[in-house]
Amino acid sequence: MIIQQVEGAADEDGRTPSIWDVFAHAGHSRVAAGNVACDQYHKYKEDVKLMADMGLEAYRFSISWSRLLPSGRGPINPKGLQYYNNLIDELTTHGIQPHVTLHHFDLPQALEDEYGGWISQEIVRDFTAYADTCFKEFGDRVSHWTTINEVNVFALGGYDQGITPPARCSPPFGLNCTNGNSSIEPYIAVHNMLLAHASATNLYKQQYKFKQHGSVGISVYTYGVVPLTNSVEDKQATARVNDFYIGWILHPLVFGDYPETMKTNVGSRLPAFTEEESEQVKGAFDFFGVINYMALYVKDNSSSLKPHFQDFTTDMAVEMTLFGNTSLENEFANTPWSLQQILLYIKETYRNPPVYILENGLSLSLSASLRFQVIT
Repeated sequence: MIIQQVEGAADEDGRTPSIWDVFAHAGHSRVAAGNVACDQYHKYKEDVKLMADMGLEAYRFSISWSRLLPSGRGPINPKGLQYYNNLIDELTTHGIQPHVTLHHFDLPQALEDEYGGWISQEIVRDFTAYADTCFKEFGDRVSHWTTINEVNVFALGGYDQGITPPARCSPPFGLNCTNGNSSIEPYIAVHNMLLAHASATNLYKQQYKFKQHGSVGISVYTYGVVPLTNSVEDKQATARVNDFYIGWILHPLVFGDYPETMKTNVGSRLPAFTEEESEQVKGAFDFFGVINYMALYVKDNSSSLKPHFQDFTTDMAVEMTLFGNTSLENEFANTPWSLQQILLYIKETYRNPPVYILENGLSLSLSASLRFQVIT
């Protein structure tokens, strides 16, 4: 779980603000700031007992970078270290496997202020050092690591639309934009996230894997996609959605470069890997984490490829609408086939890599008529 949803204790025991804290306290978040959340920081024993009573075999949670390393680098916060050791020990004592995410939309604000966070390549050094600390301190009990959660969604929300931290964007694409550049910063941020992920993953392979026997992956948000019509143009547009959403992340890690469609449509705004960087990112994964909740209809919109007002969506040159009944707010059509579609696509396109389904589900409005069957 993202630390803002469960951990709480946002300003206790030496933790410093993350970009999510600043974003939420500025009134941008539609949900609570997470100062208390589920208060797992104080109630982790109760939470783990509930997990054990439910028969859970694994628990996926994220580490707060700014709790463990309050300055983003340098000295470890002893109380932060103690908390994560306590949580991990409690999980393993109850036979629950910890799956740890290192970054979930929550870069230390100190690094955002210092050099711009993910839009600076300085982040590669600091993220690698942070990952090194986690591998060293927790790797004897943690065998499953996700470096960065939802790389694509984090970049789009934070650097194109401005709807998630660090809320950077530019008109006409974002909401209430005060700084940023929606045309280039999402691509720069992802590029640096891929380099940081590769650096951390290669470090693990070189220094820790032989003794800890763990695995390191990265997660990507996906949509099931259906052409709006049977036209060639809509089918090609559907393929572009997969290239832009999935290939943006997976293609460099499997083949060492971005998809050709992205290189063509984005042009010089898409960062280029050097030969050395390409070799570093290629193969820098043990698994891919897949997240899927919904499906989209896709229609070609090649007319959006214009020299002015460019961002990720116009570069993709498509129109997307939610699959099924879109009249209900916060409720999406039940599309279990979309997860199967994504898994088959990744298998066939990216050489059948190991995959964990990290998140999937169905969004429904609360209703007294809902009935749930408990399966034992």
